[in-house]
Amino acid sequence: MSRQVEIYTRAGCGYCVLAKRLLDDYGVRYEEHRIDREQGRRAEMIERCRRHTVPQIFVDGQHLGDCDAIYARHQAGQLAAALGATPDQDSTQGESDDER
Repeated sequence: MSRQVEIYTRAGCGYCVLAKRLLDDYGVRYEEHRIDREQGRRAEMIERCRRHTVPQIFVDGQHLGDCDAIYARHQAGQLAAALGATPDQDSTQGESDDER
């Protein structure tokens, strides 16, 4: 069963690009909420997680965290379980902090 993944983003956000790339590497389908284009999305995001920065990622309605949080889970081998997915080994193997 696939999980519902949501990500709050905005234009020009490098961390948003990195977070979406990592989700893509896991083959996860996600719904992107653009806080700079969609009326009320910023307020919705803040109400849901009490954070003001993007990206913010949710899985099945539960706050997973920001870009740093999902990369930390990835490095610890915990992100696949949280997402209910497996990473594409070609795109995540050998990745260093400098490459992100």
